[in-house]
Amino acid sequence: MENEIVQEIKQAPSGKQSFWELLRFAFIALIIVLPIRTLIAEPFIVSGNSMVPTFENGNYLIVDKISYKLSKPQRDDVVVFKYPNDQTKFFVKRIIGLPNETVDIKGSVVTITNEKNPLGFKLDEPYVKNTANNDTHLKLNDDEYFVMGDNRSASSDSRYWGALKKNLLTGRAFLRLLPINKMGVLPGDYQQKED
Repeated sequence: MENEIVQEIKQAPSGKQSFWELLRFAFIALIIVLPIRTLIAEPFIVSGNSMVPTFENGNYLIVDKISYKLSKPQRDDVVVFKYPNDQTKFFVKRIIGLPNETVDIKGSVVTITNEKNPLGFKLDEPYVKNTANNDTHLKLNDDEYFVMGDNRSASSDSRYWGALKKNLLTGRAFLRLLPINKMGVLPGDYQQKED
């Protein structure tokens, strides 16, 4: 019995073997994690109040980076993107206007004009917390989106810095992990009905 114990102790890996095992594990983890984070999904923490009540400061999101490679962004999608005036910063906003549409804002009423609705239709926005009295008129090109925060009075968005180019989109808010009591898939999801 003593010989078996001594033998097992002798077969335990040395410090050098442990180091190489740890290095091998780290390498395998990188091979798996980096492509996922680079191509498929990326974590973000909400900073600020521009999306209240949909998202609050400190919410932890997982952003789906692959969907927009397979399909086009839709109205009311909540997206994370590089801020056009400083691409080292990321913003989270809601898509309001789509490519080739005209967005008109009078006070707090948003009207969209497009090929399907040449007379325009007013957006139903139950997610908006605080309205803002802005007048904006913007015609979008075929690679541009109009984005706004749900907390309109506290949001720096397309009303102030213009249209968002598609190439700046990082992805769609796919999961909210924190806070736990608000955890869910496609947080902020809302389907707009066009007249």
